[in-house]
Amino acid sequence: MFKNDGEKKLSFMTRFGYATELLRSMIDHRKVLILALNGPAVGGGAAWFPGIADIVLASSTAWLQCPFSALGLVPENGSALSFAQSIGIHRANDFLMFGRKLSAQELVDAGLYNYVWDATGDEFQGKVVEFLEEQLKGNDGKSMMEMKRLQNAPIRDARMIAVVNAIDALAERFVEGAPAERFRIKREEMEQKSKARSKI
Repeated sequence: MFKNDGEKKLSFMTRFGYATELLRSMIDHRKVLILALNGPAVGGGAAWFPGIADIVLASSTAWLQCPFSALGLVPENGSALSFAQSIGIHRANDFLMFGRKLSAQELVDAGLYNYVWDATGDEFQGKVVEFLEEQLKGNDGKSMMEMKRLQNAPIRDARMIAVVNAIDALAERFVEGAPAERFRIKREEMEQKSKARSKI
């Protein structure tokens, strides 16, 4: 199918290319980008958005986990940099290298979450809306947008380069076959557990 690894890599990079525009649209978004997490997120959903959002509001049930290494993958879409910028390099290493699940309390303590509420479902949504309405009553919208622009301008290019580098590294992992091998191992482990349970 592919003449060489270069063609294979280009195929994967094309497949992952949508991420460049998705992340660019969030990084360059002029308005304040609010992320409201009403429960757990694993993998891409845990990695892509929290580090890029301007404000993160979360339910106490909103834990995050990125088991990329366990699956032979790499942190996606620039998340290695965005998490390091948000929670520090050592915490980001622990989270992204080891795939450790971080609780909402750990994430608010680390500075990734701005606010955490003991609420879920409609109650959580109501708290988010009430909080944001209060902010708009007391603060000038244009001033908040300008604050965002001033803070993000110096780090914008680094974040975009991190997205491109992550897509390149992810394509390399697929060319090397690492994810397929890790998924094969995981499937065999699950099949063994299933057989053991069925004998009981």
